[in-house]
Amino acid sequence: MNLEGRTYVIMGVANKRSIAWGAARALDKMGAKLVFTILNERFRRELEKLLGELEGNHDIVVECDVQDDAQIESAFREIGEKTGGIDGLLHAIAFAGKDELQGGYSETSREGFKNALDISTYSLTVVAKHAKKIMNEGGSIVTMTYLGGERAMPNYNVMGVAKAALDASVRYLAYDLGEDGFRVNAVSAGPIRTLSSSAVGEFKSILKEIEERAPLRRNVDQLEVGNTVAFLLSDLASGITGEVVHVDSGYHIMA
Repeated sequence: MNLEGRTYVIMGVANKRSIAWGAARALDKMGAKLVFTILNERFRRELEKLLGELEGNHDIVVECDVQDDAQIESAFREIGEKTGGIDGLLHAIAFAGKDELQGGYSETSREGFKNALDISTYSLTVVAKHAKKIMNEGGSIVTMTYLGGERAMPNYNVMGVAKAALDASVRYLAYDLGEDGFRVNAVSAGPIRTLSSSAVGEFKSILKEIEERAPLRRNVDQLEVGNTVAFLLSDLASGITGEVVHVDSGYHIMA
């Protein structure tokens, strides 16, 4: 797949294990121009270390705290000015406090609930609001979700609720933006060792269960997920919107 001449925004690269970084690698190999958003300067230093591994020259890095409406608006205005328009966006941002990701869901704090839903779910909505203003014809938005939003899973707790709300947001945004020709989809990745997943209690047991029960008898990696993100961002997926595509070795089909 050739994506030369296309420009995509990548939100959510924390380190080399990030799913967003797998997508960046996939898109880079296909010739796309990438724009990265970061939370703050600490993440800029980490990102700059990684950019040298890519084939293309991706020099636009913009700060964007998704809990700050003014900064989101400013970030996408800057991106629009520097690129002249984008062809798509990957939203790979989620957060819940470590204390909320172990034990029982009934112990979730009010503040922890609000924080998880704000960062993990509402951020997609407000990002879409500003991204669509600079989106080229046929643009596409992809977000990252997880099976814990469809089924109850030990320790996933409030993040599962946030992912369920994110899945619903994908459908409503697909309906909302569809009349302008923009698509919105989600990729439900199997469990991968990332900065976020490390906070989930007993995460190793989840990885082991995939290896034992998934049809492919193995876990997936960042690049496999990234390739699916690239597909959904491209014109090859021009007729797909409002969907949750599972990349989890088939685990989600099992009873």
